Amino acid sequence: MAALGWLHPRRRSATARSVLAGEASAEAARKSSQELEDLARTPPPDEAEGPEFPVVGDDKAAAFFDLDNTVLQGAALFYFGRGLYQRKFFQRRELTRFVWQQAWFRLAGEDPEHLQDARESALSIVKGHRVAELISIGEAVYDDYLADRIWAGTRALAQAHLDAGQKVWLVTAAPVEMATIIARRLGLTGALGTVAESVSGIYTGKLVGEPLHGPAKAEAVRALAAAEGLDLARCAAYSDSHNDIPMLSLVGHPYAINPDAKLRKHARARDWRLRDYRTGRKAAKVGIPAAAGVGALAGGAAAAVALHRRRH
Repeated sequence: MAALGWLHPRRRSATARSVLAGEASAEAARKSSQELEDLARTPPPDEAEGPEFPVVGDDKAAAFFDLDNTVLQGAALFYFGRGLYQRKFFQRRELTRFVWQQAWFRLAGEDPEHLQDARESALSIVKGHRVAELISIGEAVYDDYLADRIWAGTRALAQAHLDAGQKVWLVTAAPVEMATIIARRLGLTGALGTVAESVSGIYTGKLVGEPLHGPAKAEAVRALAAAEGLDLARCAAYSDSHNDIPMLSLVGHPYAINPDAKLRKHARARDWRLRDYRTGRKAAKVGIPAAAGVGALAGGAAAAVALHRRRH
């Protein structure tokens, strides 16, 4: 995707980068949504309880779903990283660096300088590759890893919005190309995701703004709602993570799905609806952790290292 006035992230404030990332993601989502609307929608599963919301026929409402641990069991970038490693996008030296960066995120948190280093490292992997090539890999990753890891309950919630005549969007820090594949396979309207700059269909190794994480997700939803003529007070948003509180707070119908401890506490204090589709050990582990934005690719690298060692 062509850049929208790329500016180096070190020279912009965090708020400005969030706005730029959100607007770029909204534009990418709108471009892909028309194609997705023409495809057959996946029928809803039988097992999940139907929600009280949405209101049938309310075309000023839409639904926004976080992806990792909300729709998908685990992190999309974890599986995408495995797919890239299997196709030799990584060298062993790069894997070691990514694993170290992932460990740093878990110990020290999302320090801006280290997060920037991780983004640049991960983006260097795809620099010079064609967008079409990564889309093809994303399709294979969905078939190999993701199709059987969709939460049936969350999928039923999304289908309820579709059946009510409303649009449903994924909102994720995963690359917008990967997010769009998942949205299409699930029969959703489209996806808001992290936008990597490309020129003539080739990745430059830069992002447009920043990863679609935290406040950037809220900016993306705000931009898309304005473009689509939606009333956010009538919209719904679904997420598992306290990082998405800005997005959840933006809409009139926030849902905490498989929530982490901080989001559960926040949701209960504000009487938000909660749904937990995990049981037993799954609820305790809360799925595969993912660092913010492109840095989560390191999680896939760690898995690839383990896979490599088992095979050799």
